[in-house]
Amino acid sequence: MDFIWDTAKRQINLKKHRLDFADAERVCSGETFTFEDDRFAYGQQRFISMGLLRGDVIIIVHAETEETIRIISMRRAEKHEQRLYFSNLSS
Repeated sequence: MDFIWDTAKRQINLKKHRLDFADAERVCSGETFTFEDDRFAYGQQRFISMGLLRGDVIIIVHAETEETIRIISMRRAEKHEQRLYFSNLSS
């Protein structure tokens, strides 16, 4: 699958979170925990994936088609999200 993103959102994310959407593939190539993001009616199916990047647990919000993963946002996990990630890997 190809990873895609909006260039302007990538720049905003770099400034806000100091994380580059270009690293999302590295996060997703390791052990991940993914679930549907159904908190709101987004008009499309969205997912939240948790994985590691340079030792940090990273949260990636994304949408998928058969050919692409479109990155919506990417940030470092908060403490409760880190616990969720590690507890789901061990089960």
